[in-house]
Amino acid sequence: MRPGSTPTGLVPGLVPGLVLTLCAFLACALAAQTPLLPHVGDEPGRNVSIELFAELEELARIVDISYCVGTTGIQKPFQCASRCQDFGEFELVTTWNTGPLMSDSCGYVALDHSPSSPRILVAFRGTYSIANTIVDLSTIPQEYVPYPPDDEGSSQDEPKCDNCTVHSGFLTSWMHTRPYILPHLESLVPRLPEYRVTLVGHSLGGAVAALASLDFHQRGWQPTVTTFGEPRVGNSALAAYIDARFPGEGYRRVTHVDDPVPLLPLREWHYAMHAGELFISKRDLPPGVADVERCAGDADPACVAAGERALLLLAPRFRLWQLFFAHRDYFWRLGLCVPGGDPHDWWGVQGM
Repeated sequence: MRPGSTPTGLVPGLVPGLVLTLCAFLACALAAQTPLLPHVGDEPGRNVSIELFAELEELARIVDISYCVGTTGIQKPFQCASRCQDFGEFELVTTWNTGPLMSDSCGYVALDHSPSSPRILVAFRGTYSIANTIVDLSTIPQEYVPYPPDDEGSSQDEPKCDNCTVHSGFLTSWMHTRPYILPHLESLVPRLPEYRVTLVGHSLGGAVAALASLDFHQRGWQPTVTTFGEPRVGNSALAAYIDARFPGEGYRRVTHVDDPVPLLPLREWHYAMHAGELFISKRDLPPGVADVERCAGDADPACVAAGERALLLLAPRFRLWQLFFAHRDYFWRLGLCVPGGDPHDWWGVQGM
């Protein structure tokens, strides 16, 4: 299905009277609706720099490579069927794949030996199963405790997360992922103190990156985090806990105007977004610098949260077919490990 087309069977087959009734309902709801706030991307202080834009675009390619794990794979020193040739100074450390029976967590750890900004990179892939994603987003929350409270590498000064709850499926994914990557980080961080710990994730991988970042912060590793299309991880108390750990630009949560996932699980189920949002307001690929803006607070009504103010039947959070389109459109169309990335990107490059 093309973006913006009507899902098969949604309207055809309805009797004319039902169609008229539905139209009347929508008209009444529209009249009663609070108007959406105008686009404010041109306000001073909301624009991103060219340097930040370039960094986000690079990180989108880096996380796209994680989709090779579980398919054609990533080989040492740093080779794959996708974008690995873009990163000649990368060295693969390890990959992991917990499999669909253990929360479908995949990704890789790599070293970026760039002289100007060396990094220890941990990239978290999104799930391949769209159906599993939707089911996961309906899972009930559970209490969040900074994990692990008695680990030898954790700080005993880390405050308790009072009244915090977390999506149990996301926490399970991180618990299954943890043993695959922590031993490598525990070895690399003290051995390479000049390398910045950098986490990047897309979709479910963004949620796992969020929980990993709290674990890493507790260990004193001070990670920088960037996620694309990250769902809500927990309640407002957990969002505030993340905000307190990552003030300023330590955490960049990139969202897209048509992506439903940042609005899920629903706030009616007591889930909340955290701060650090950078909003892509352009629907089509590729975005430009002017299409990315900084957002204020945890749920800026001029950014992706505006999707909750739309009509119920038209609200972006209910457009689940966009899991195949807008949810993947972060600077490039993410999610296929093929040469040059998704073939959709080739058209985007020609049109630039």
